[in-house]
Amino acid sequence: MRIALLALFIGLMPGQPLKAQQVDSIAFHLYTDSLKKGTHNYINVDGLQSNGRWLPLTDKELEFRSSDCYFLGNNLVIPADFKGKKITITAILRNKTALHIERTIWIKILPDPDL
Repeated sequence: MRIALLALFIGLMPGQPLKAQQVDSIAFHLYTDSLKKGTHNYINVDGLQSNGRWLPLTDKELEFRSSDCYFLGNNLVIPADFKGKKITITAILRNKTALHIERTIWIKILPDPDL
C-alpha cells in the first residue's frame, strides 16, 4: 500500500511528467557460444534505453525469427534430430521494426562431459 501511494504521489508531482524510456538499440547477450539440440535455448536480448540503462526484452517487445526451428517466447527450440550446423536468428523490436539484429549461431557438436 505504501509503495502504491508513493508511486501515485511521485506521478502527481508538478513538473514530473511520466514517460517511458525509449529503446535506442538492442543486443544479444547470449549465455553460450553454441546452441544445443534437443533443448530450449534461451535467447537473451537486451535493449539499451535512452537513459543509458539496459532492459531485458521478451517476446512481448520482440518478434523472434529463425532460419530453422521455432521460438516459444525467448526460447529457440531445436529438435534432437536437427541436421543443420548453424541457425540464424533475428530479433525485431515490435514498436520500432526498423530496429533489429541478426546473428548466426553454431550448433554444439561435442557431447557434454560426464559429471
